[in-house]
Amino acid sequence: MKTNPGRFFEDYRLGETIVHAVPRTISGGERALYHALYPARHAIASSDEFARACGLAGSPVDELLAFHVVFGKTVPDISLNAVANLGYAEGRWLEPVQAGDTLRSESVVIGLKENSNGKSGVVYVRSRGINQRGAVVIEFVRWVMVKKRDFAMAAPEAVVPQLAKAVAAEALVVPAGLDFTGYDFALAGEPHRWGDYAVGEVIDHVDGVTIEDAEHMLATRAWQNTSKVHFDVRQREDGRRLIYGGHVISLARALSFNGLANAQMIVALNGGAHANPCFAGDTVRAWSEVLGKAPTGAPGVGALRLRLVAVKDGAEPFRLRDDGGKYLPEVLLDLDYWALMPV
Repeated sequence: MKTNPGRFFEDYRLGETIVHAVPRTISGGERALYHALYPARHAIASSDEFARACGLAGSPVDELLAFHVVFGKTVPDISLNAVANLGYAEGRWLEPVQAGDTLRSESVVIGLKENSNGKSGVVYVRSRGINQRGAVVIEFVRWVMVKKRDFAMAAPEAVVPQLAKAVAAEALVVPAGLDFTGYDFALAGEPHRWGDYAVGEVIDHVDGVTIEDAEHMLATRAWQNTSKVHFDVRQREDGRRLIYGGHVISLARALSFNGLANAQMIVALNGGAHANPCFAGDTVRAWSEVLGKAPTGAPGVGALRLRLVAVKDGAEPFRLRDDGGKYLPEVLLDLDYWALMPV
C-alpha cells in the first residue's frame, strides 16, 4: 500500500520520534497571505523599518504564522485522523523566523491514554520547528483525540505527562538585539505601555470577524493542515466542516490589537483549549485578561502574560464557564500566552 491513511491511536508508541515531511521555505508571500487572512497589524511583523528601529535585523513573520507552518507539518502524522485538537502547553518561540528561512518539524510522543468509550484515545506530543541552520525556532506540547482503527485492540498503559501550568518568566527567550527604548508609539498605533496594564485587568477588543468557509479552507491549505475534519464534511456526524483551531487563534490575536497593539511579539504559549467547535458563519469576538507581568533583561522590554478568549455571538461578557465549571457553549478559545511590550 503506497498511500497514507494516517495513524490511528494504536499506531503510536511512547517515546518514539516522528520526523515530519515536508520542509518549507517561508517567503514574503506567506506574510502577505497571513495579513490578508487575518486583520493582523502588529508593527514589528508588518514593517522592516519598525523592526530595525527595535534592534532586529528586519521584520520577522508573525509568530503564529511560524506556529501554523510547524503545526501543519505535524498533522499527517499526528492528527490526520483526529476527532479534535484538545490543548497546548509549554510552548516557546526561541528565535524569530524571517522570510527565507526553511522550517521542518519533528515530534516526540510523550503520552497516551485511551478514552473510556474504547473508540479513541488522546495522544500527547512535544513538537519542534527547526530551521535550515538546525536551530529550534519553536517548541510546544499539544494533545489530540485520535480515532482507533480496531476497537477491540487492548489499550496501552495510560501515561499522561505532567506539564507546567505556565512557562516561567525566566525561561522566556527575548530575541537577540530587541530594544524598545526608542519605540515609536505613534507608528505602533497605541500609547499604552507595559506599566499601564494591571494584573486582573480585562480588555474588550470590541470588534468581530465573521468566519467564511473559503478563508478557512485557504488557510488550512496554506499551512498544509490536511486534517480530515477540516477538509471532508463526511468526517462529522452533523455534516459540518470544523474550523481549524489555529484559524480562531490568529483571528483572536489580530482582534486583540485594539487594546493590545503594543503586545508586539508572542514568546510563550502557557496553555490553551479549543473549548467548543467553530463553524463557518460564526462571528468571532475576543477579550483579554492580564494574568501576570515580568521584567526582562532586554532594554525597554517587559513581558505581559495574557489570557485571550475568543467567543461567538451570544456570549456573556467576560464569562468563561458555567456554575459547574464547564466552558460556556459560546466560548471557542481560551489561550494563555506571554508577549513582549515596551515598558
